[in-house]
Amino acid sequence: MRNMGYQQYKQQSVSTMTNGEMLILLYDECIKRLTMAEYTLDKKEYDIFEESVARVENIVKYLSAILDRKYDISKDLYRMYDYFLYELSRLRAGRKKEIIADIKPMIAELRDSFKEADKLQANQKKSVGNDM
Repeated sequence: MRNMGYQQYKQQSVSTMTNGEMLILLYDECIKRLTMAEYTLDKKEYDIFEESVARVENIVKYLSAILDRKYDISKDLYRMYDYFLYELSRLRAGRKKEIIADIKPMIAELRDSFKEADKLQANQKKSVGNDM
């Protein structure tokens, strides 16, 4: 019974998020899953490692698929996502933590950039609303 209430709360939270908030959530999930992959690699829990990396791959593929190609930055983001997918395939094949150490800060930097952009957009909407 309690689980149903949580599911409703979770669904409502997701449905009321802005696009920026959703992007940030996806990047957070990538960082969380890469951290989990790193941890499970140390513990030799390869099944959880594989699941974590696969989840990151799915998110990156989704982010790539939803890019609005009419913006110049989309081309750069597409190349970045393509690079991440390449590195994730190398990670799965070689199970080298160095790859995680290389891409996790890049994903965190993208997340921070989108968070800042979302904050700026929210402030612009507030100032436009105050002008009326």
